[in-house]
Amino acid sequence: MVNEDNYFSRIDKFLRNVLKNVPLSAIYKLIRTGKVYLNERRVKEPSVKIEIGDRVEIRNEDLSKYTREYKEIKPVKMNLDIIFEDENIIAINKPAGVSVHPGKNVHKPSLIEGLKHYGTTKGFEPFLVHRLDKETSGVMIVAKSRQVAREISEMISSRDVEKNYVALVFGSPKSTTIDIPIDDQEAVTHIRPVRKFTTKLEGKDISLTLLDVNIETGRKHQIRKHLSMKGFPIVCDNDYGDFRLNRAFSKKYGLKRHFLHCKEMAFDFHGKHYRFEAPLSQDLKVVLKLLEAEGD
Repeated sequence: MVNEDNYFSRIDKFLRNVLKNVPLSAIYKLIRTGKVYLNERRVKEPSVKIEIGDRVEIRNEDLSKYTREYKEIKPVKMNLDIIFEDENIIAINKPAGVSVHPGKNVHKPSLIEGLKHYGTTKGFEPFLVHRLDKETSGVMIVAKSRQVAREISEMISSRDVEKNYVALVFGSPKSTTIDIPIDDQEAVTHIRPVRKFTTKLEGKDISLTLLDVNIETGRKHQIRKHLSMKGFPIVCDNDYGDFRLNRAFSKKYGLKRHFLHCKEMAFDFHGKHYRFEAPLSQDLKVVLKLLEAEGD
């Protein structure tokens, strides 16, 4: 039953909130295969709207087989790089190497645990409205109440939030829009070259391009997957790139994570315009300086 405590306007977000032990891919498969029912009617799309008082059921599926680890979030003191804060929102410049949520193979405190501690000292409960990968740095928006989280999550789903990233990739892509579906869901990424570099790795001349990236949708690993699919993997992305090239680049430039940074997010909320910017982190600045010096 949908109630005030668990309500989200879209059924996929509601299920993600309620079925914490079920992986996201499995939740979307349940919807895709017609096992989710809303008020006795089969749901076919993840974006279906729900209301408080609606009845949501999962049929013909044993949910007990899903054992995704879910840890209770405990407050942990953490130094947060706070870009902005008001009564509704807090914006953080997330460092690379920090997971947004606790989980498997996460041994350091997560960002939400640090925010939980900060919230206890300031009298609010933090709610995440989007995510960044562990090794991605940059702007993260956090809501200070469940209601604000619902509203901003809905704006993100409706593509009313501008999200801009910086990425360094292998190769020489041109300005284009990539719209290859990810996990059977629409995914849209716009890329624009900003600067080109050449370096020598393993005795070969290698082209590199610094990109401005804007995303309309927010699928898991969307930018990393889209750029890799087009043959322009992000530098030092070992999940979707060339391991040998990444290893050579890392050895030469000292980069220990993929070169992807959320530089800016902007939106209008309650009659107010918000624009948050996060400068490139030091490790990424060092790489660009070294590449620029080589080109001089």
